[in-house]
Amino acid sequence: MGFPIRRQAGAARPAPGARPHPAGYDGGVTLFSRRLPHVLTRGDLALLLAPTYAAALSVDEEEALERLRRALERPDVAEDLYRGISAALSEAKGPRTSDDALVDKLSAGVQARRSRVKPAPSTPALSAVMVRLNLELGLAPEPMRATLAGGKGQALLEEGLRQLGAHLVKELLKG
Repeated sequence: MGFPIRRQAGAARPAPGARPHPAGYDGGVTLFSRRLPHVLTRGDLALLLAPTYAAALSVDEEEALERLRRALERPDVAEDLYRGISAALSEAKGPRTSDDALVDKLSAGVQARRSRVKPAPSTPALSAVMVRLNLELGLAPEPMRATLAGGKGQALLEEGLRQLGAHLVKELLKG
């Protein structure tokens, strides 16, 4: 199952009168924990990703933060990032660690380190994630969307989301 680039026309929508998911999250992804969007809000995600975005695209961190906040307004973007973080949390979980204990540790890390996260190392897969973000902002050429939607492009994007999730989890769970 790949990471969606954009919802297909006619894709399932919430039923009229359905209660929205927490923190504006539409719930289309199986999360490591239902608490994840509460512990790691979209605003926190923007702060955590800003150093990586700024380094990868050679922009000022304030500009990176502004762009990321705009990109994360799109539910599909947040969904992709939460999925990568969920995969990293699943891998980081030890045999005796409960989901709640790991999310509690992540929460403490967000509070302590959210403005001190180092940029993720630059890789081709991470570049695919940056292209995905720029597509949503209108800063990348539209034909790139088709490149990321199929075959090698989609595999590279998925790997980039996993790498980015692993980097964030590692940074936030530092002792």
